[in-house]
Amino acid sequence: MIPLRDTIPTETFPAMTRLLIAANVAMFLYQVSLGMAGERFIYAHGLVPRRFGAGGAIAPLLTSMFLHGGWMHLIGNMLYLHIFGDNVEDRLGHVRFLVLYFLAGMAAGMAQIVTNPGSPLPMVGASGAIAGVTGAYFVFFPRARVVTLVPIFVFLQVVEIPAVFFLFFWFAFQLMLGISSLGSEAAGGVAFWAHVGGFVAGIVLGPVLARRDQQWIRTAQ
Repeated sequence: MIPLRDTIPTETFPAMTRLLIAANVAMFLYQVSLGMAGERFIYAHGLVPRRFGAGGAIAPLLTSMFLHGGWMHLIGNMLYLHIFGDNVEDRLGHVRFLVLYFLAGMAAGMAQIVTNPGSPLPMVGASGAIAGVTGAYFVFFPRARVVTLVPIFVFLQVVEIPAVFFLFFWFAFQLMLGISSLGSEAAGGVAFWAHVGGFVAGIVLGPVLARRDQQWIRTAQ
């Protein structure tokens, strides 16, 4: 299933969402410009569980959020951030949205480290932080609908799916794959526990960071 857009209009310009998308794209273009040295750059600044905390290797908990393993990795993450980020930023405000994003991203990284501490592979990508954004969206907009491209046999159908079902299904799928990957490297190089950790962090942090002068849960009309 590929989300295309949601049904919740925004009231403010999502400046931080756009800034984060621009920063991720710019960093990826820089990676590409490095050529063969790009792999060394990723290993130096990606989050490697086995060396976390050793020799001051803590900064990658943040820097890894702006690195991606390829075009499809980047596009998929930015699509989710574009669809769900603007509404969460609208709900929290610009600064608190950034706080949610980075705290959820760090929680995601820690979840992957705890579940696979001996991994020598660098974890990269904004998906853990974006999972936190979707977790907050799950809480704030339970009546929203996600316009989704769904393959049905050999055809593609555009349908509206309740956001609560779309995101719950996504989370359950990540959790299932995360459990199946315990004791081994992340299947296909995907850090499923980072997705799980980020989503849970978003569910917890979203209400904590919500502005008290607004209704706690905003519903779709």
